[in-house]
Amino acid sequence: MVSEKKEPGIWEGFKAFLMRGNVVDLAVAVVIGAAFTNIVNSVVKGVINPLVGAFGTKDLDHYSSCLKAPCEMNGAGEVVKGIPIMWGSVLSAVLSFVITAAVVYFLMVLPMAKYLARVAARRAEKEGTKEVMEITELEVLKEIRDALVAQRGSAPGEGQPGQSREG
Repeated sequence: MVSEKKEPGIWEGFKAFLMRGNVVDLAVAVVIGAAFTNIVNSVVKGVINPLVGAFGTKDLDHYSSCLKAPCEMNGAGEVVKGIPIMWGSVLSAVLSFVITAAVVYFLMVLPMAKYLARVAARRAEKEGTKEVMEITELEVLKEIRDALVAQRGSAPGEGQPGQSREG
């Protein structure tokens, strides 16, 4: 009987795929992003839309223009006649996107970039001082060697093992 290598099953492959760091990080980011989107949408609908409504006559989501006049709506808000362009809801979505992007940039991306720059600067500083220390240590060792060579040259036999200094 010839034994064949058994390929990993679908479950093992799927499990290995899920346990990769990238997939787990991505899943966490999606969940946090969804929760954050709800917060931003609430801010837009609860704060920005009423502020726009205070300056205008209605909520931001209700601003529209009529492409084919006259636009008529029934009591439920459904279009009965005409073709309305709901630019208020598009503006609301754009505001949600801009607020989300600004918060992500200023609270996550910018601080992380500054942190990584500081870490890189510290690492470069450590490597720079390490090189300076190595050069300095090397120079000191060369000076010691030169001093020992000079000492041997001026008084032959001195400093060599097994010989006394007294003559």
